[in-house]
Amino acid sequence: MKKFLAFAFLVLTSSAALADGWRDNYIGLRIHKNENIAFTYDIHGGSDTTIRRDNFGLGAIVGNKLSEHVVIEFETAYTGAEQRKYGTKYDYDIWANMFNMYLTQELEGAISPYAGIGIGFAGIWGDIKTPANHISDSTFDLSYQAMIGINFALNERIDFNMGLKYQYYGEIEHSKNGTEIATTDVSGTEFYFGATYKFDLK
Repeated sequence: MKKFLAFAFLVLTSSAALADGWRDNYIGLRIHKNENIAFTYDIHGGSDTTIRRDNFGLGAIVGNKLSEHVVIEFETAYTGAEQRKYGTKYDYDIWANMFNMYLTQELEGAISPYAGIGIGFAGIWGDIKTPANHISDSTFDLSYQAMIGINFALNERIDFNMGLKYQYYGEIEHSKNGTEIATTDVSGTEFYFGATYKFDLK
């Protein structure tokens, strides 16, 4: 968690520096409610096991409104799951870093429905413990997502947003003695909500 917070701080500060001279910037926090996030553990030559966990994730965002209808955004977020099933303990941590683009339409100056897509990379850590074996692996894989939601302008500076998204986080390969023995495919459908602070850089 300490590494996650340190990286999020570096990303946000560096992104703000790169945005020097832009207008309609924002920075904020987002909480993800994982609805049925799935970790499908597939043993080569054997059966697969899917663990599902309803839990929460935390993210930070920084973005810019390029035009009346187009918004771009960088998002870094952490989520994970831990569960025991059939005598095996599964422990996963995910750290996704996404570049998002939204199409939005402002209604009456306060409500803006939007749809968006995102692409980026996710760090996935997997730890599998059975009575006989312990496998621990990590990877950095391509991730993508699609979102729909609504943004509410509470005042000139503070916005509240909520939405629904599907995200494919990626796949991690599990190896033993240098040989791949299984993979875990990670995806989830999530509700999210958050708040942003708008500012100009001049």
